[in-house]
Amino acid sequence: MSSPPLTRPEYVREQVEEHDFGVVNKPLTAWERIYGNAALRKVCILVILAAIWQVYATHLDNSLIFPTFTDTMKAFLGRMASGELVKKSWTSIKVLLQGYALGMALALVITMLAMATRIGNDLLETLTAMFNPLPAIALLPVALIWFGLGNGSIIFVLVHAVMWPIALATHSGFMGVSNTLRMVGRNYGLGGFAYVRRILIPAAFPSILSGLKIGWAFAWRTLIAAELVFGTSSGSGGLGWFIYENKNVLDIPAVFAGLFTVIFIGLLVENLIFRTIEMRTVRRWGMHS
Repeated sequence: MSSPPLTRPEYVREQVEEHDFGVVNKPLTAWERIYGNAALRKVCILVILAAIWQVYATHLDNSLIFPTFTDTMKAFLGRMASGELVKKSWTSIKVLLQGYALGMALALVITMLAMATRIGNDLLETLTAMFNPLPAIALLPVALIWFGLGNGSIIFVLVHAVMWPIALATHSGFMGVSNTLRMVGRNYGLGGFAYVRRILIPAAFPSILSGLKIGWAFAWRTLIAAELVFGTSSGSGGLGWFIYENKNVLDIPAVFAGLFTVIFIGLLVENLIFRTIEMRTVRRWGMHS
């Protein structure tokens, strides 16, 4: 005769209060809050750089060579209040957006062609090997012959500066898409542009975004360099021409104010536009390490 099954004794454990565990929610110190905030860390770095600038310029004591940070800010705020720097900045940005958009569109076309056919892939590899190492500003004399003295020449060199880094980064991202994702798209019957839009672009978007950032940086510095050579079109010029004009009249604080504006716009684009895109796409999709 079998014995009855053993029953496991039940234990009722009393609830342990939170304070009995010790310190669970440790309040952060002021330093830990500052150090954990990326925006505050960057602001602190900028403040330190401005302080170094001020100290060194004060020690040098030669405004024709290196004006102080305070003098530069006075020139910057004064030219902003008068509207001169705002007008010059908008002139540069309008031309930049035209060249950037056209270069981005051409990069997308040639990359899709490279993904569709072997000849397109060979064409992309050959053209990027030929033209990507070529500085965009080196094409300015040719652009002046072809398009004359005006925005057309600047847009031409901007397209060259933007197109190749974006095409390379996009193509590299497309080639890195896993076969699993590719098969998922094929199983859903996707093909052509729908396949690129729904499968390749989302999967390769970190590489595409990196290419867009690099293209923006190349375009911005190419634009300023081109405007330093010539920047007058219909009686107006951009930031590069503003810097050049004030250099000729030895208004060095205004020159540094123009350089500061170039840097300031670059920081705004990086931290407002590209960072917002990254937060709403790459980081939101869990694709950022």
